[in-house]
Parts: sequence; C-alpha cells; structure tokens
Amino acid sequence: MAALGAAVTWYALEGHDVANLRTARADGAWRQTHVWVVEEGDSLWIEAATPERAWLLDLQGNPLVEVERIGGVASYRASPAPGPAARDQLRAALRAKYGWADAWVGLFQDTSNAVAVRLDPID
Repeated sequence: MAALGAAVTWYALEGHDVANLRTARADGAWRQTHVWVVEEGDSLWIEAATPERAWLLDLQGNPLVEVERIGGVASYRASPAPGPAARDQLRAALRAKYGWADAWVGLFQDTSNAVAVRLDPID
C-alpha cells in the first residue's frame, strides 16, 4: 500500500506541466528544482511552499533564474510577492490548473505560509 501511495505522490508532483527552475546558490553553482507553473501573459508564477525553501533563499542573492520547460530554456527575473493576497491568488490558480494533484499534495504539504514568486522574462 505504501508503494501505491508513493507512486500516486510521484505522479501528482511530476505528471503535469512541471518546470525545472535553476537558481544560483551562494557559491555560484546552479540549484535545480522542479516546480509547478502558472502562466500570466509573458510572466510565470511559481510557489515556494514554505519561506525556508532553499531556492527561494537563493533569490535573495541573485534574482536571475532559468526555467526549462517543453520548448526550451528561458531567463527570468524573480520577484517574490509575499503576503496572503498573492499567495491566495496563486493557490487558486494552482488548484485550477493541477486539480486532483494539488489536492493530493496538499494532504502532505502545508502551504499556509507559501510565498508566490513572479518570474518576468528577460529579453
């Protein structure tokens, strides 16, 4: 039964429009993190489930990131949008896009302190 739960969790996290976010760590090396994305015009929104996420802390030192999705890699400037209004808006968008997967992951991850992050493309 545990194997089934693990398989469902993996599919929930990785089975739908997952992007590879690259942030620069303090030592200059790239950190790669799989994230869910919501599009808003040319910008993307992603969520740090908690303010302590390592990739979110990376943005304090360098807000320039790369996002790899189907179709290639693009560069963005990340802007965290802390607070309940941005978090609630992004949570609603993630629920709408990812549906049952978002509900499943919500059983294991408390997002009540999540941080919404806007990614604006760099030309």
